[in-house]
Amino acid sequence: MRHEDIWDIEAAKSYDTPGTGMFAPDVLGPTVERLAEIAGDGRALEFAIGTGRVAVPLSERGIPVTGIELSPPMLSQLRTKADEATIPVILGDMATAIAPGDYTLVYLVFNGISNLLTQAEQVACFRNAARHLSPGGRFVIELWVPELRKLPPGQNAMVWRSEPDYVGLDTYDVLLQQVVSHHFRIGEGQEVQLFRSPHRYIWPTELDLMAQLAGFEFESRHADWVRSDFTAESRSHVSVYRIPQKR
Repeated sequence: MRHEDIWDIEAAKSYDTPGTGMFAPDVLGPTVERLAEIAGDGRALEFAIGTGRVAVPLSERGIPVTGIELSPPMLSQLRTKADEATIPVILGDMATAIAPGDYTLVYLVFNGISNLLTQAEQVACFRNAARHLSPGGRFVIELWVPELRKLPPGQNAMVWRSEPDYVGLDTYDVLLQQVVSHHFRIGEGQEVQLFRSPHRYIWPTELDLMAQLAGFEFESRHADWVRSDFTAESRSHVSVYRIPQKR
């Protein structure tokens, strides 16, 4: 499964869920608030900008936002909300594509870095973020913590959500740090729709090493966008890395 094939026209059309899920005000609001604070008076670059879930409200806050996006259908959906002059987007891979100019903030939200399926690609993503940032600029990553402790002994699959009309199931390859997320949406009668996406999961300490290899300094890690403490029980984190000031 290639991500450029997964995020097709059908996926792009169904991605937005205004007011609910990751578009819910209590999810999106703190995300935009924190990113606007980090960007300050500078410019922001979003890797894997998608349909503009975060970029559009951040731009409306007065932060100049540019994006990089791999999927033409996702970009087409974004264009129904903001034109090229408002939010310029480079079509390409976030590990290699270059956007013009310097930025005070590069951000990658909602587990986006795990869409890169090898460690080498993930390190390249950090290096690409670094080359876009001015001295003192920050790279912000939102990422889930692998929940391997919940895997049944001897099994490689785990149900992480079960509702009357939805089942979320992850299958793990712990040798290669690969996971495939299966999303089953249950309709009326016997109708079931399946959406699958592959990921490479990353432990927080591995993420920190990737940042170091790319020339970043670790700044902070919290469990969420409102800066709750990150603990051994946290299911996700928001990590901030900084390019050192020139000496």
